[in-house]
Amino acid sequence: MSSVSSRAVARRYFGTDGVRGIVGDVLTADLVERLGRAATLWSGRGRVFVGRDTRASGPELEEAFAAGVVSAGGSAILAGVLPTPAVALLALDLGVVISASHNPPEFNGVKLFDRDGQKLTDEAEEEIEALLDAPATGGGELDRIGVATDSYLEHVVERFGSDLTGLRIGVDCANGAYSGLAPRAFEELGAEVVTVGDEPDGTNINLGCGATDLRTLQQTVARSGLDLGVAFDGDGDRMLAVDADGIAVDGDQIVAILALHLGVDAVAVTTMTNLGFHRLMAQHDVRVVTTDVGDRYVLEALRREGAVLGGEQSGHVIYLRDHVTGDGLASALLLCRALEGRPLAEAAAVMPKYPQVKENFPARGRKPSEELLREVDRINAELGDRGRVLVRRSGTESLIRVLAEAETEAEAEELSARIGALVRRELG
Repeated sequence: MSSVSSRAVARRYFGTDGVRGIVGDVLTADLVERLGRAATLWSGRGRVFVGRDTRASGPELEEAFAAGVVSAGGSAILAGVLPTPAVALLALDLGVVISASHNPPEFNGVKLFDRDGQKLTDEAEEEIEALLDAPATGGGELDRIGVATDSYLEHVVERFGSDLTGLRIGVDCANGAYSGLAPRAFEELGAEVVTVGDEPDGTNINLGCGATDLRTLQQTVARSGLDLGVAFDGDGDRMLAVDADGIAVDGDQIVAILALHLGVDAVAVTTMTNLGFHRLMAQHDVRVVTTDVGDRYVLEALRREGAVLGGEQSGHVIYLRDHVTGDGLASALLLCRALEGRPLAEAAAVMPKYPQVKENFPARGRKPSEELLREVDRINAELGDRGRVLVRRSGTESLIRVLAEAETEAEAEELSARIGALVRRELG
């Protein structure tokens, strides 16, 4: 569990979820245009379906990517603001999202999907990077469409929805791509909806709202006496929930609830997943496949194992029956169906949660040394099934992440302090 994937650092621009960075610094219009050209050449000069989230930088970068597509002889189809899972479903020869997902408004990024709506492999991303300086050939075309939102909504409501009459739900759109869209889905199914983070202005995506900051939703649900709340991130591929008392329900708990409801025989999760989840799945004879952190690795494992359900603690929940990738809205609708009239707190209580203590350290361009990782392995061997520590380099930010987990909060904090001291000493 302690090993850090070398794959995340093999490429210059691509991380665990596409290319992203602060606009004008790491991420420039020129780089995005070159990515558009390179990706189009890599795909065989095909049709490229492009969506974006609500960031102010989105339109400019969308145009830059489209210019790259056209310069390589491809067809760019611009759909405007659209959640990431919608782009994956509607992908042509390529699907592209201009988004930095859960990052703050000053960030943006480029996510790529192949014609099957699957995230690209590390090898494919390396091949695209090798084409970044390819010359323009011209001869492409650009088109804009406005019907993608309706066809996506129809698909998700039809395949994942259920009768929600009588349900009172808070829906936090993170001032992102689900604004106006997700509340509509719940209302169509009969729920009474109170919205949060539903007024994007280009500068407020993920700020004080959404899956990265549940406080406003927690207060809204508790104050308004709602049955539960769901929160998405800016581009809509993540979802977390809160129960009627405003207590957060994370991705591990959501996947656990869905696994038992759907009766699956296998799930794929990441190294961050709570030990309580593993214990619950063992009790129900559900096989657990553990991957590196990143929903793309969960997706790869699901396809490799022939399984349909997986996810991450951070709220990526993936259900591949009638879908191709993680979808925040589909996950929220599945969760509501899985409750079968029970309070969310009751449904979530089936999974014991081990206390976890997390700490982030500035990476300063470095990754954990072999010596540190050997010490982590030694501590994990000593702990057995009583707890664990994990040290890894983030794939989306310049951070070293430390996780300590144990049967009590005090033990978890003591473990975190031990490992944190080692990381500090090494990073200087």
